[in-house]
Amino acid sequence: MANPFGKLPGGLGDLMKQAQKAMSDAKVIEVELAQARVEGQAGGGLVKIVVTGKCDVVEVKIAKEAVDPDDVETLEDLITVAAREAIEKANALREEKLKSVMPAGMGNTLPGGFF
Repeated sequence: MANPFGKLPGGLGDLMKQAQKAMSDAKVIEVELAQARVEGQAGGGLVKIVVTGKCDVVEVKIAKEAVDPDDVETLEDLITVAAREAIEKANALREEKLKSVMPAGMGNTLPGGFF
């Protein structure tokens, strides 16, 4: 089947081909990100949170030493810090993977609900 974008004027056909390839590559990346795991920690490892590359929380570990019924606020802070770190790592992983497939000048976002 002939590519319908091949005859567009001014190199637009090439740009459309690149966009189609980027969308195809993005589907692969989406699967990779769903399978990837990154960890955020706080308190020297007292709290650990693991998320997927799509920022879905898959594991939370809290050391016994982090649990003090008289100081719940500290534990809340540790959880917040660990979650933030895990999400930042997941976002960095996503950005890195997108840079590898995006055509020049398209930025790091794709239309159609990807990322």
